[in-house]
Amino acid sequence: MRHTARVLQSLERQAVRAKSTAFIGLGRMGSEMAFNFFSKTFAESPDAHFVVCDALPTSAIAFRQNFVAQFPGAHIDIVLTPKEAVHASQTVLTMLPSSPQVKTVYSEANGVISALESLSAAELARSLFIDSTTLDVGIARSVAEEVISAGAQMVDAPVSGGVTGAKAGTLAFLVGGTEDSFELSQPILTRMGNRIIHCGPSGAGLGAKICNNLVLGVQQIVVGEAMLLGQKLGLDPRILAGVINSSTGGCWASSVNNPVPYSLADKSPPCERNYEGGFATALMLKDMLLATDVAASTDSPLPLGKSAQNFYAETLRHRPDLAQKDFSSVYERLKQMRRED
Repeated sequence: MRHTARVLQSLERQAVRAKSTAFIGLGRMGSEMAFNFFSKTFAESPDAHFVVCDALPTSAIAFRQNFVAQFPGAHIDIVLTPKEAVHASQTVLTMLPSSPQVKTVYSEANGVISALESLSAAELARSLFIDSTTLDVGIARSVAEEVISAGAQMVDAPVSGGVTGAKAGTLAFLVGGTEDSFELSQPILTRMGNRIIHCGPSGAGLGAKICNNLVLGVQQIVVGEAMLLGQKLGLDPRILAGVINSSTGGCWASSVNNPVPYSLADKSPPCERNYEGGFATALMLKDMLLATDVAASTDSPLPLGKSAQNFYAETLRHRPDLAQKDFSSVYERLKQMRRED
């Protein structure tokens, strides 16, 4: 009888785990992504289970309270460690600040890898891990190798679209991994984004994301420079932005994330909210450092990229208050430099 009871408990746990998804990392991006995924999944499958985990337990508690308030009857649990999240959920998504946090969540005690060691072969084969962190490509590949060697599947799926895209569910996911893993991840990612791109094997998604943010980081600075120069030449910022956005200088940094308030007639970029609610300047500096590091390791020249990295670093040295502001706030540093000259 006891053996039968244990078998039934094990089968019940596996059944619940099969319909459970865990989200680890509930920062500005992660919380919006998790909310979108959970809400769409709950609408289709009211018996679905969800698990949340964050380094700050208060963030997980606040997320759960907010979600349950909007979706009464939702099954959402809070766990304190990634290991518990893996035991509870067949699908695990992670959205973390950078490389050190990914190593902690996946490879250290009470992490993902240690949890995999206690799962059955069947449970391992059905387990999928999706990491949307922007981190060092080498570390991402190393972590993926550990997960895959244990018998589970994993993709790297960094995003493009920022907090606005995360909230709207319009992110682009740049996916690296095997074809089978990509196909498994695709229906999950479509609940948080509208463009799912398979970039190649493990690490390829990160490579694409780093290259994209390299371009973006350079563009945002030069858009700020141009907008400031235009005003010194007597141009109305709205007219100048219109010219740039309809001409060859047009780019996202100008047409969506323009750093000058009220320069975009039909949009409300972060500059109109004191640069709140966007992609943090400290995170852009992190991404520029990732780009210059990988460029150095591959002997690829980055003259503009290196200059942009230095400018973001200089901005935060002189204006540490901009670290968590949207990275278009480098425009404020440019204005400050004008006064210093």
